[in-house]
Amino acid sequence: MKYDQYQVSAFTSRQFGGNPAAVVPLQQWLATETMQLIAAENNLSETAFYVAEGEGYGLRWFTPQVEVDLCGHATLATAHVLFNELNTSADELRFQTRSGELRVTRRGEHIQMDFPAYEVVDAALDTAICKALGGSAGAAHESSFWLYRFDTEAQVRALTPDFRALLAASDRPVIATAPGDDVDFVSRFFGPQVGIDEDPVTGSAHCALVPLWAQLLDKQQLSALQVSDRVGELDCELDGERVVMRGQGLTFLRGQITVL
Repeated sequence: MKYDQYQVSAFTSRQFGGNPAAVVPLQQWLATETMQLIAAENNLSETAFYVAEGEGYGLRWFTPQVEVDLCGHATLATAHVLFNELNTSADELRFQTRSGELRVTRRGEHIQMDFPAYEVVDAALDTAICKALGGSAGAAHESSFWLYRFDTEAQVRALTPDFRALLAASDRPVIATAPGDDVDFVSRFFGPQVGIDEDPVTGSAHCALVPLWAQLLDKQQLSALQVSDRVGELDCELDGERVVMRGQGLTFLRGQITVL
């Protein structure tokens, strides 16, 4: 069988920036094992699969190694395909996912996503994690991820993690974050535990980052950069128990895959 596939760079307004995700529209779900193999073959940080269901869509995300509960950039990429490649007339999309219903709306050239806000609590610094990251954080916080907070953007940019050591030191992905020079905060995401040494731009990470920085900076509207080599641009807002993220997407590839 042949299936259409798109590759979209998410959270960027420039070519070869942001985070590339594959998007595969389906008429019906493939076997989970098959979707995992396709994601491994694509070897991108995420491959998204969606199926029309009722008035919305079922949506699932796979790294090259595992299916995940929530992925921001692949959700944005999926919405970009529906809005800009398949020309859906709707201005709001509803996705049913393992993290509940996600609502995504068109806002001019931007795509706005409504995601859950994660609880973030203070945690003790782990010297093994700091050593694996290659830098001395000033504070640590716990959520679905470990968040290690540094004093400056330059410190976060300068990190050169030992991913094998980080995999041994941590039971979950680690986010390095700091106040930004020209934005409210910056971050990098390291996830060898899910098969992604460094993710270029991570929407789900901002479900924890936005509540953290909203509290630290005492503001609800936040601008963010994920300072990987590709760089990601996000406008964020904390709205009660929800995190709103806005970004752009660019189509890089349109094609077909063959599954025998």
